[in-house]
Amino acid sequence: MCLAVPGKVLGVEERDGIRMAAVDFGGVVKEVCLEYLPDLQVGEYAIVHVGFALQRLDEESARRTLKLFEDLGMLQEEFGDPWEQAAQVGDDRGREVR
Repeated sequence: MCLAVPGKVLGVEERDGIRMAAVDFGGVVKEVCLEYLPDLQVGEYAIVHVGFALQRLDEESARRTLKLFEDLGMLQEEFGDPWEQAAQVGDDRGREVR
């Protein structure tokens, strides 16, 4: 499943003429394109889908939605646990994971 998830902008930079941001999704930080919301600033929240910030969101709504997604296990499903994913890759290759 691919959700539109609210996230908080932690930092903004321009890369090859494209505004990009580090966005925190309840503890998981991902790179997001800001081309659809070029005036989005550090500390603001946005709905993000497939790596693009699509709509500005107030903090209360963002936190409520993240909590709901977390309670339903949808954040884990969407982002996964990076340590668990790395262990799975190791297991899939027939190597011992420590």
